[in-house]
Amino acid sequence: MEITGKYYFLLFLSSFVIVSSITPVVRRIAIHLRIFDHPKASHKTHQIAVPYLGGVAIILGVLITTFSSIFISSFTLRFSSLVFSIFLPALILGLVGLVDDTLSLKPWPRFLVQSFTAAVSTFFLISNNQIGISSGSKLFDYIISIFWIVGICNAINLFDNIDGGSAGAITITSLTIFILASSNGQFLVAALSVVTAGSTLGFLVWNKSPARIYMGDAGALFLGFLTAVLLLRLKLNVQSNSISLLTVIFLIALPIIDTSVVIISRLHRNISPFQGGQDHLSHRLLKRGYSKESTVLILWSLCAYFALHSLAIVRWHSYSQF
Repeated sequence: MEITGKYYFLLFLSSFVIVSSITPVVRRIAIHLRIFDHPKASHKTHQIAVPYLGGVAIILGVLITTFSSIFISSFTLRFSSLVFSIFLPALILGLVGLVDDTLSLKPWPRFLVQSFTAAVSTFFLISNNQIGISSGSKLFDYIISIFWIVGICNAINLFDNIDGGSAGAITITSLTIFILASSNGQFLVAALSVVTAGSTLGFLVWNKSPARIYMGDAGALFLGFLTAVLLLRLKLNVQSNSISLLTVIFLIALPIIDTSVVIISRLHRNISPFQGGQDHLSHRLLKRGYSKESTVLILWSLCAYFALHSLAIVRWHSYSQF
C-alpha cells in the first residue's frame, strides 16, 4: 500500500495538534493529583517541582492518530495486526513507566517488563520477517533484537535529563527514519515514525526550557520502545549489513553515547549504573557554564549531525551500487 505525501503530512499535523492540545490538560491533572518531579535528588537540574504525566499526552496522541487513521483508511487486517503488535507492548511499558512516575518502582521490575515486552515484539517481527537487518540466524537475531529494544528504552529514559532533551532527539530521529523508510517503500514504518515525530514535537511546545511538564518514565519508555522497533524494522537500500547497522546506530547515536558514558563513569567509580548522578552529557555541558537552552541546542545539533550522517551513508552507498 502506497501512502502519499499529503497523508503523511496529515498524520504529522494530527499528532502534533492532539498532543500539544492534550498536554496542558494532563498538566492540570498532574498538578491536581500532586504528581510532581521534585528537585530533591542531587542529579536534578530543575529548581522547582515540575508536573509529570506528559508521557500520557504523548501516548494518547500517538494512539489516537494511529488507530483513527486505521479506521478511516484502507489499511488491511495485516497492517492493523502489525500495528497492534507494536503498540500493545509499547503501551504496557508506558503503563509501567506511569506507575514508576507515581510510586517509584525498583529498577528490576521495570527491567523484567522491558525484557518481556521486547521478547514478545521480537518474536512477532522475526516470525513475520519484519526486521531490517538479519544475520541469517533467527536465534541470534532474536537475542540481539531483545537486547537492542531493552537498551534503547533505557537509553532514551536516561537521556531525558534536561528540558526538551529526549523530545527533541526523538523528533529528529523519527523524521530521519521517515525520510529513509518512505524513500524505500516502507510505508507503515514511515507512517508510524511521522506520527511519533508529530507527537514529540507537540509535546516539546510544553517541554522546552523552562519545562512546564515532563514526560516521565511513561513517555520515555513508550517512545524508547517505538523508536527501537522502528529502527529494527528499517530496511535500507544498501548491500552490506554492516553499513545498515552503522546507519541505524547513527540514527540513535547520542542517547547511546550518553548512556555508555554514564555506565562506564559509574562503574569506574564503583557506583551502580541505576543510581542517579550528574555525569550525563547535559550535566557536563552545564558544568562548563552553558545555559540549559544552549545545552539542549548543542544536544539537538549533535542528534541532527548524526542523522545527516546516516542519510549521507545511505545516499552514498545507493549511488555506489550503480
